[in-house]
Amino acid sequence: MELNIESFRDFCLSLPFTEECTPFDDRTLVFKVAGKIFAMCDIFEFNAINLKCNPDYAVELRSQYAGVIPGYHSNKKHWNTVKLDQDVPDALVWQLTQHSFDQVVLGLPKKVQIQISK
Repeated sequence: MELNIESFRDFCLSLPFTEECTPFDDRTLVFKVAGKIFAMCDIFEFNAINLKCNPDYAVELRSQYAGVIPGYHSNKKHWNTVKLDQDVPDALVWQLTQHSFDQVVLGLPKKVQIQISK
């Protein structure tokens, strides 16, 4: 699947209990699961995505890819910015988006986790 703003949005919205909003400004598209952010990107310049990540995996990714850096305007321990115009393969971006969603779900109450997994 080609990686562009439309396919990224479709993928995110296909995940259960996901909603989109623009809480910060009219440029920053935010995807939330059960009210918690798992992805952010610029609507007009789709050249990077902020994604939540397991802290150990985040460090590993940053050492492997120049296009994965500590999260811009985010907690740098738990968030990465993935630059789409660098060395990160599209397939990995999709995997990291799913990983981000999964990381957020893991932090939700068990009752909500069960609802999402149905």
